[in-house]
Amino acid sequence: MSRFSTRRARVATSLAALTLSALALSACAGGSADEATAAADDESASHGDITLQLSWIKNEEFAGEYFADSEGYYTEAGFDSVTLVPGPSGGIPEIMSGTADISISDAVQAGAAIANEGAPIKIIGATFQANPFTVLSLADGGDIATPEDLKGKKIGVQDSNMTLFNALLDANDIDPSELTIVPVQYDPAPLLNGEVDGFMAYLTNEAISVEMEGFATTNFPLAENGMPFVAEVFIVTDEKIASDREMLKAFLAAEIKGWTDAVNDAEAGAALAVDVYGKDLGLDLEKAVAGSVAQNLLIDTEETRENGLFTVSEKLQKETITTLERAGITVTADVLFDMSLLAEVYEQYPELIAYAG
Repeated sequence: MSRFSTRRARVATSLAALTLSALALSACAGGSADEATAAADDESASHGDITLQLSWIKNEEFAGEYFADSEGYYTEAGFDSVTLVPGPSGGIPEIMSGTADISISDAVQAGAAIANEGAPIKIIGATFQANPFTVLSLADGGDIATPEDLKGKKIGVQDSNMTLFNALLDANDIDPSELTIVPVQYDPAPLLNGEVDGFMAYLTNEAISVEMEGFATTNFPLAENGMPFVAEVFIVTDEKIASDREMLKAFLAAEIKGWTDAVNDAEAGAALAVDVYGKDLGLDLEKAVAGSVAQNLLIDTEETRENGLFTVSEKLQKETITTLERAGITVTADVLFDMSLLAEVYEQYPELIAYAG
């Protein structure tokens, strides 16, 4: 059951009491009832219809969004509808063109768009405190567990991940000549048939698929090996922050509730992906549950338990900027991040911080 479903009556009662108190105070101060009512209506104004561009297909990766939609959190926040558009997508073209109001992306793509194209965009929150990238290997094959283990190996790297992989080598003082890079796609078959010793993958996807096929695996997570950066970030344009600040705050509040449910019930989040939102994709429930559990480890951290979901500490912002610099992306934290909206949400609704069940 949703954590917030059991709280709705209490929250509604509290809001009603606050509204009555405000009306009474307004009357005592000589203000009109009409003015008080108008203020109350303004607080609950509709934000209409918005579009959220997802970074990938509608699998368990977006369990928090599914909860926010199915549990009515978007509606309670004042949205008539929130359309979830599946990827794959980096999300930048959609928000720049206006076909999406908000996109889910990662810090590398957002930073590159700012540094290389001057894109006027910001990260306003991060679902994943640690990125899910890993160099996946077979325990009885490559068994890559340390930077030293990369040397002399054949590593399968997708074209889109080359910049990231080269930055990983730089972070660990490994010359590219000390290993062999093999171009691959996203199917880990080259790893399974011995064409490569290691394979650029996601802890939440291919690493699980290979293990479920009965192979003992070893992971070399980038986040733990000199490449920390936030992922599954919410990105918006600077103009959207200036013109629709209250809408964005309402969106973040609804998302916090949705991801609170997802963190507290990985199985239910996976079921929403398999049975409802990704029903046409033929998703496997066992893998979806495993994916939900794995991604929750990237979401639920000491930092978020203290300061709330989606927060990006100054330390993590600096680490992200350093990682981007290693990838040849030069951008400053104040240009890449705007955490003020999320701070205002938690200031207004401090109870949302205590999400862990």
